[in-house]
Amino acid sequence: MADVIKIAYLYEDLMNTYGDSGDVKILRYLLNGRGYDVQVNNISLGHSFNAMDYDFVFFGGGQDYEQTVVAKDLPRLHDTLHDYIEAGNPLLAICGGYQFLGSEYKMSDGTTIKCLNLLPLHTVFRPESRMIGDTEYETEWGTVRAFENHSGCTYFDDKDKLKPLGKMVEGFGNDPESGYEGMRYKHTFGSYSHGPILRNRNIAEAFADMIVDRYKARVGAEVTA
Repeated sequence: MADVIKIAYLYEDLMNTYGDSGDVKILRYLLNGRGYDVQVNNISLGHSFNAMDYDFVFFGGGQDYEQTVVAKDLPRLHDTLHDYIEAGNPLLAICGGYQFLGSEYKMSDGTTIKCLNLLPLHTVFRPESRMIGDTEYETEWGTVRAFENHSGCTYFDDKDKLKPLGKMVEGFGNDPESGYEGMRYKHTFGSYSHGPILRNRNIAEAFADMIVDRYKARVGAEVTA
């Protein structure tokens, strides 16, 4: 093949809790099975990055300390991720990565961590509401089963623009009240599902479809340029 499918893993060395790297490994396996070669690049602190060079962007979860380190480096990625997301290209953000897509993360002590402000959502740390355990929810691709472990509650600031990924059957999802898990905007998705989420073959195949479509569009544009 003239090219390979390119995956950008944002801060792979820092944002990889509860087996989130498994999502990328599963996608590589599925795409290899469809006859594609796959290149995964770790985009970490100070690395140059043009999101439009990629067919999929993945942003995993991280511990509090690692998130504070990543938060200082993130602003330089804002413009390229904005263009990538608005063009309708596929992105999956898990837990901390999901939170970073919004405007801010409010800590219980009043400290506010500024996030990328790419999408109209924000997160509030609620220590009295630790959300942990198995989850099950219904999506447009069927049932998803995973597990969650977070105290951050994510809220949509524009419910017309953002849609939930799924409706809860078991567990908490975004927060203890809404009954919804995750977020969707165009082909950008956020979720609190670890396990990893893409061990669910139905949703993994849906992401593989999106990635292949993006790859064909990108390679086609390069050929005609």
